[in-house]
Amino acid sequence: MLAKNDLSEIYQALHQIPELALQEFKTKDYLLSIIKNFNQEFLEYREIKELPTALLVRVKGFAPKRTIGYRCDIDALPVKEQTGLSFASKNNGVMHACGHDLHMTVALGVLAYFATEQPKDNLLFFFQPAEESENGGKLAYELGVFSGKWRPDEFYGLHDNPDLPTGAIGCNLGTLFAGTTEVDIYLHGKSGHAAFPQNANDMIVCASALIMQAQTIVSRNVDPTKGGVLTFGELKAGSIRNVIAGEALIKGTIRGLTQEMIELIQQRLKTICAGVAQTYDATIDLKLNQGGYLPVENNDKLTNFFIEYMKNAPDVEFIETTPAMTGEDFGYLLAKFPGTMFWLGVNDTHSLHSECFTPDQGAILKGINAITGFLVVRMKKEV
Repeated sequence: MLAKNDLSEIYQALHQIPELALQEFKTKDYLLSIIKNFNQEFLEYREIKELPTALLVRVKGFAPKRTIGYRCDIDALPVKEQTGLSFASKNNGVMHACGHDLHMTVALGVLAYFATEQPKDNLLFFFQPAEESENGGKLAYELGVFSGKWRPDEFYGLHDNPDLPTGAIGCNLGTLFAGTTEVDIYLHGKSGHAAFPQNANDMIVCASALIMQAQTIVSRNVDPTKGGVLTFGELKAGSIRNVIAGEALIKGTIRGLTQEMIELIQQRLKTICAGVAQTYDATIDLKLNQGGYLPVENNDKLTNFFIEYMKNAPDVEFIETTPAMTGEDFGYLLAKFPGTMFWLGVNDTHSLHSECFTPDQGAILKGINAITGFLVVRMKKEV
């Protein structure tokens, strides 16, 4: 088992070596260097040639009736750190601004516990690359990683939350995180002189009309008691004040608490694009990135058990949360395996993905204790 000082050292070391999606080679090597120092009697490893920064560690149970999976994401974000920490990122322009360094430290603490205290059931730890982009969970699943003895019967995972008290566990039934689809819209018209608009086809005007119409989707097509978001965060058109822009590009994101909601917004956006194209005599190409994230939908039975345990555990502060519109690629794995995702409070005034994000390290040990306690009790329950 790892002592508090060891956990702090691991966290600070991981914080200094952040790497982007599918580039997490130093991170994986560091994880392995720590795990190789654990008791190896019950451990088995699996690496994936086609996904080289992923790592699976299996802990053999003494009387297994199932395999319980625990997923931990390991990648970082293209953010220039501004925390002023003595152990700040050494990779300029890349930072663990979403707390995956803390996720990894907690996962190592849980793994260290069960490497010493052999579990009843098999445990599968999936150190997953590419959560922030590239959909690493989906990549692993499509490569057939979770098969045979490496197939979990149920899956769990956490995400840190700066809005919750340090070490608090947050969860809710149903959807925890929204699903997402990335949107790219290319508009093609005809450029021309600003003084002769009749000879051009202005894509700034066309893009403006499209954006305004698209904003009616959520306000007029989505049930107000259900969640849906369509945000355009990027618009590019034109290069000089006296030339009419013949091209434009709009980028945005769709978010919904159910896949049905996401598909509704997608369909309405397709219809609006077609109508605007006809109205403005433009060519509009709508690209919907189907590699977006599925909603994180917690399994009712397993999550009920998880919540009841956390509510009654004497050393756990449990907070029932509401669904969030943030995305998380664990939704794909929860669409394939029953399971639960939950929050771990880290009490920070800065938001996730902020260049100043500084989670409270006191959450690490509390998170480890809550998770190991839950898993021990879960393994005593019949399948």
